[in-house]
Amino acid sequence: MRTKFSRITVNPEIMNGQPCIRNMRLTVRRVVEALALYPDWDELQREYPEIEKDDIRQALQFAAGNLYDQSIAFEAA
Repeated sequence: MRTKFSRITVNPEIMNGQPCIRNMRLTVRRVVEALALYPDWDELQREYPEIEKDDIRQALQFAAGNLYDQSIAFEAA
């Protein structure tokens, strides 16, 4: 089942075609990275007032969906 991402846009004229939030110069990657720094969504929204909670949800869904078929090799300890 494919999810429709109404808040994720890809435009070659914006951020070199990277997936962005609502045609802003705010990439999905940046939102996910910011969540690592600001796990409290309210704090994240204070840092990025233009972002909405639905933007955060879709960024996480988009990122998770794009990792689904990837495998990452780790060295054994």
